[in-house]
Amino acid sequence: MTRQATVVWCASSYWIPGRRESGASVDKTRRLGRSNLLRTSIKVLWAGATLVMLASGAMAQDVTLKFQSSDPAGDPNYQLYKEWADGVSEMTDGRVAIELLPVGAVVDFQETLDAVGAGILDGHITDTSYFAGKDPAFGLIANPVGAWSDPQHMLKYFNEGGGKELMNEMVEPYGTHFFGGTTPGLEAFVSKVPLEGVDDLQGLKLRAPAGLVQNIFAAAGASPVNLPTSEVFTALDKGVVDAADYSVFHVNQAQGLNKIALHPVFPGFHSMPLIEFSMNKQKWDALPEDVQKILEDSVVDLAQRQNAALAEKNEKAVEEAKAQGATIHDWSDEERAKFRKIAIGEWEKQAGQSKNAQKVYDSLTAYLEQEGLLEAQ
Repeated sequence: MTRQATVVWCASSYWIPGRRESGASVDKTRRLGRSNLLRTSIKVLWAGATLVMLASGAMAQDVTLKFQSSDPAGDPNYQLYKEWADGVSEMTDGRVAIELLPVGAVVDFQETLDAVGAGILDGHITDTSYFAGKDPAFGLIANPVGAWSDPQHMLKYFNEGGGKELMNEMVEPYGTHFFGGTTPGLEAFVSKVPLEGVDDLQGLKLRAPAGLVQNIFAAAGASPVNLPTSEVFTALDKGVVDAADYSVFHVNQAQGLNKIALHPVFPGFHSMPLIEFSMNKQKWDALPEDVQKILEDSVVDLAQRQNAALAEKNEKAVEEAKAQGATIHDWSDEERAKFRKIAIGEWEKQAGQSKNAQKVYDSLTAYLEQEGLLEAQ
């Protein structure tokens, strides 16, 4: 008869029940109480996990891990990640099972790094840029705007070009281990006017989120403004902006953006986020090497399936957009390289903000040069 070890994975912030009351002394007492409760909870979790591992005798028994995603349960990407999680048990002959939880199920999406490292959670599937507040390096490696023109470029960097090792150099001090990554895809660019290259960005009124994306478009000569996604359609329709950084092509099409902005750039040239798969490092180290390899390989396979599914959806959406009168603009390699060089100038500014950010900058630029992506191919 085997016993099953249960370990908790989550990608959000911990939550401790308690009612907020007025009064400085009461608030202080409650904060101290919550702090003590948290420390006690962590000790209990670790003690329980240690006893389970000892009782299991080096993975002789099954282990169940709980991951938290940064996506809601109804999101298509969440469903894909859940299929992966559900398949881990079969891939490991029942030795490891993963239960995937949606965003916010255990902790807030911006607090999962700490929660996983503390052992409150076992792991997370999340956008690495959520932790840029801890170190600008996380924002730069998660979405180096302008770097990638194809998901395969990014996946190769992480799987073969040193990206995985650099990620672990960054996350392991937080008590986590990165074992793979994927991407929801390269975003298309929404535009009401024809854009054939970088020169056409001069003076262009466009929507872009604050931060690196906005800085890079400004450096390219555009006039970016920060608008919430909920206002993009109206802003385009009323001429507040003539272009927008929004999402992947099939999502833009589903939202009706290509009906009012008939000159989309596809494939895109600017934004493609990293979704990391990481877990508590001590628990990762406790897994047998063959199980570690299975998990790593399974994420590589997942990334390929995810991007194959995206390509199919985008292809159908492109044909639909064309039938509605849209003209698709595909930038040449020369124009993509021009935009990338402009972006690198902004990366360099971000690199000066931390030692890790400088390491990311050096790694990315060396890889892009090695792959010939700094010049037209």
